[in-house]
Amino acid sequence: MNSKLTMPWENRPEGSNDIMWRYSQNPVIGRYDIPSSNSIFNSAVVPFEDGYAGVFRCDNKSVQMNIFAGFSQDGIHWEINHDPIEMVAGNTSMIDSDYKYDPRVCWIEDRYWVTWCNGYHGPTIGIAYTYDFKTFHQCENAFLPFNRNGVLFPEKIDGKFAMLSRPSDNGHTPFGDIYISYSPDMKYWGEHRCVMKVADFTQSAWQCTKIGAGSVPIKTAEGWLLFYHGVINTCNGFRYSMGAALLDLENPDKVLYRSQDYLLAPAAPYELTGDVPNVIFPCAALTEDDKVAVYYGAADTVVGISFGYISEIIEHLKQKSL
Repeated sequence: MNSKLTMPWENRPEGSNDIMWRYSQNPVIGRYDIPSSNSIFNSAVVPFEDGYAGVFRCDNKSVQMNIFAGFSQDGIHWEINHDPIEMVAGNTSMIDSDYKYDPRVCWIEDRYWVTWCNGYHGPTIGIAYTYDFKTFHQCENAFLPFNRNGVLFPEKIDGKFAMLSRPSDNGHTPFGDIYISYSPDMKYWGEHRCVMKVADFTQSAWQCTKIGAGSVPIKTAEGWLLFYHGVINTCNGFRYSMGAALLDLENPDKVLYRSQDYLLAPAAPYELTGDVPNVIFPCAALTEDDKVAVYYGAADTVVGISFGYISEIIEHLKQKSL
């Protein structure tokens, strides 16, 4: 992170023992923050130049799903473009897409890479790169349909690009585990390995139906810190919460520690009530020394931020891991 930037941050509330806590001014992005939007959620942000840039999921009033670029000086107050991103051809001439949603953004070597759920005969993982968040070069889809939650690692693993994903189906998937895949060139993907499976209901019910990678993994001395979502199917429908895992630095398909308890679950009004109630869906994380700020979609309607200390989160994982 640019040393001149000040990351969004708020201290833990007095009297709280929570490992992670919410920003008191949530939501930071409202559902109507651009003229055409029905909702803005499940979006990704990164440091950029003297501030921040982001790629935002904005569903319009026809509930068409698309991604939009935006900019901020402080990571809290955003100016989001009123028109969706128009892709140009990258390493392919096939840039057809029925929809785009749930983006992640990752800086690798010399450019920003964007991944999202791309509509091509069903959901798959779309990939694009940009240098300036103005021109976006769309590349080949990473996988066959059906897949979601494509999240890149911020550096190569053993000389290859690495991406987490969640093979799925064409609907509201009632299952799902996290896999990792590798690529020599960000075009051809293989060496697929299972990383994490859903938890046993009796051990950790909040993540017993499906799981999916959230923010870009954070490199620490002890491993890759990954925030992810877990889902339980309740009598009131799916409930999405946030947990974390620590993956081996050299072999990230090896899980060192993993949340048994969730770190954040729907509890605030904007998480409990919205277009899809009871959802916390992490998509991005900013770090500054030991601090982390996690951006998450709330109730498929707005964007919130939660805070924590990386060292405390890792210690919590060690103390109570699956």
